[in-house]
Amino acid sequence: MQKDPRCLTHMFAAEIFMHRFLLSSPVRTLNPKEGADHFFVVPHDFGACFHYQEEKAIERGILPLLQHATLVQTFGQRNHVCLKDGSITVPSYAPPQKMQTHLIPEKTPRSIFVYFRGLFYDVGNDPEGGYYARGARAAVWENFKDNPLFDISTEHPTTYYEDMQQAVFCLCPLSWAPWSPRLVEALIFGYIPVIIVDDIVLPFADAIPWEEIGVFVDEKDVPNLDTILTSIPPEVILRKQRLLANPSMKQAMLFPQLAQAGDAFHQVLNGLARKLSHDRNVYLKSGEKILNWTAGLVGDLKP
Repeated sequence: MQKDPRCLTHMFAAEIFMHRFLLSSPVRTLNPKEGADHFFVVPHDFGACFHYQEEKAIERGILPLLQHATLVQTFGQRNHVCLKDGSITVPSYAPPQKMQTHLIPEKTPRSIFVYFRGLFYDVGNDPEGGYYARGARAAVWENFKDNPLFDISTEHPTTYYEDMQQAVFCLCPLSWAPWSPRLVEALIFGYIPVIIVDDIVLPFADAIPWEEIGVFVDEKDVPNLDTILTSIPPEVILRKQRLLANPSMKQAMLFPQLAQAGDAFHQVLNGLARKLSHDRNVYLKSGEKILNWTAGLVGDLKP
């Protein structure tokens, strides 16, 4: 962090802000007997495997040091060697103040139907073009580069955040890993995320109703994206947009300084607390829907 200021704004900066948060948090203990279990924050494309190319990440595997610890990681992919059972999946870092400065008036018309800015091919790391994003991004480009409903490009304009807020849908395809910073941006800027990845584990599922706010498209169905999205009834789109406008969901995706109730720090503490054994009297009571960070198991959220 001292050598490179980018560490404070990069999408992997959750590690730094988790550390800062804990230094001033009431949950911190200086007595190792009160905190003997370890957790590591590993915000990288493949978490504790720590490599941005999947083949090399699989080859390396999770370091033995981390095998018995709780991992707090951005990487979430079911049945993958780099995702350990019991990991806590978190969103990538987005600077809260920067996001705030790019907000445009809420009543601005959403005149863009589908928006995406990013790579479709990673030529430098996947010269043959068949492995990056398992071909899903390439399929988006080949099928929709000339479709007027799709505003897609590799260029990253200075108005990127403002443009997002004028889109109804934004594509969130996998890249080397299944997750994307666009998932955070979706909740902050209120567009509907089109999640194109077959096996993703999404962050904070008890705080964010992903199935209700997003559109999930199988990787094999990318060529049918235009049909899938244009067939969604307007009332369903409006319902998703209303849910996305909920401030509590935006809060859950951010790591603000100072920490605030319901933010991403709070959600991580929820996940850690669920790993502790609790007396029955701290579980959710009848009619309660929200866990605080000291109470309950994730199964208690089920009806």
